[in-house]
Amino acid sequence: MSPIVARCTLESRFRVWEGSMAKRLINRLTPLAVKRATAGAHLDGNGLILYVGKSASADGGGKSWIFRYKIRGRSTDMGLGSADIVTLTEARAKATECRKLLIDGIDPLTHRRAVLRERELAAMSARTFEECAKAYIAIHEAGWRNDKHRKQWTSTLTKYAYPKIGALDVREIGTPHVMRVLEPIWLKKNETASRLRGRIEAILDWAAVHGHRSGDNPARWKGHLDKLLPAPGKVQRETSKHHAALPYQEIGAFMRDLRGREGIAARALEFAVLTVARSGEVRHAVWQEIDLAARLWTVPAGRMKAGREHRVPLSGAAVTLLEALPRRDNYVFAAPRLGPLSDMSLTAVLKRMGRADLTAHGFRSSFRDWAGETTAHPREVIEHALAHQLKDQAEAAYQRGDLLVKRTVLMADWARHCVTVPDAAGVLPMRKRKVAK
Repeated sequence: MSPIVARCTLESRFRVWEGSMAKRLINRLTPLAVKRATAGAHLDGNGLILYVGKSASADGGGKSWIFRYKIRGRSTDMGLGSADIVTLTEARAKATECRKLLIDGIDPLTHRRAVLRERELAAMSARTFEECAKAYIAIHEAGWRNDKHRKQWTSTLTKYAYPKIGALDVREIGTPHVMRVLEPIWLKKNETASRLRGRIEAILDWAAVHGHRSGDNPARWKGHLDKLLPAPGKVQRETSKHHAALPYQEIGAFMRDLRGREGIAARALEFAVLTVARSGEVRHAVWQEIDLAARLWTVPAGRMKAGREHRVPLSGAAVTLLEALPRRDNYVFAAPRLGPLSDMSLTAVLKRMGRADLTAHGFRSSFRDWAGETTAHPREVIEHALAHQLKDQAEAAYQRGDLLVKRTVLMADWARHCVTVPDAAGVLPMRKRKVAK
């Protein structure tokens, strides 16, 4: 054999040997070999090892995958899972991911521990929207004005929000979820929907501060939902229905009928008309707020819509009504079973009178029309009587008092109007015919 042929033959044999050695260095194992492996360590290559314990069974029990690597001069064994759960292909994929971390100088075991720690922390901080909402209410309800406000928070969330997003992790809630809650009621019940949006926004802000979520608040209005939904004011102007009000010319006849009816609810409605107070303010009035000698009723800030104490001058008719009431309870208008009257009690009186077309709140509108159209009382006096805040901020800044003296005169005039029953329009009294003697 010539030297050239011999050399070619030798090189060919070396390449075959080199290829076979490379194959034996990686992917040495097969699924069948894994299944039949006996006690000891079985190398697959690239740091992947199948370790078989002495008590290993044929179905894979007692067999586990290990990734052996060296970083910063120290050798480490990292478990990749049991061989009866993690297949050979899956073990090789895990080992490949570990090698990629090593290329970037990252210790795979340290990285895995960090990931697990992050997951544990995330699980510890995970809260559903309903959990966050209830926690928010529990913390803040002490600062709310009254029980009705607390009940409204709970009822609106329970009715509209919880069924759709209550069970969601608060971290997952985005704009589509908020829209799913608001969109169906935005046009039909805009005032309720607007309040609900604000409540959802507050709850999500609370969750973010407590580390339960991050990122922008998907329930915020300005610069976000205002691009998706029509403005509440515009919707309410187009769809709102004013409280049914009785024309002020008919107040006298109505009050005459009302005074003839028995029951504490009838007296509460009569008092509400005389004082032009809101239904809730009247129903929850207690005797400590009433000063009959001074003819004054002081409603605390907690029961007022504007959150400010309101003094109500009592006319003679209002004082007479109060003096005739039995004092069976701390509440001025106590229910038959004691406690305050229900929120439907005054409405029930109107229904019994055959005036289901009216609302108790509507008498405030009757008063406003009467005062504005038939009296010379200043507008700011009338607005104070209704406990309205002046829209003109400059005017409100100068008007620091509550105009009690002027309002006393106004309420006395209103009480007189409430007992005035005008003659039928266009009907003149007939003169008696003189009889000739």
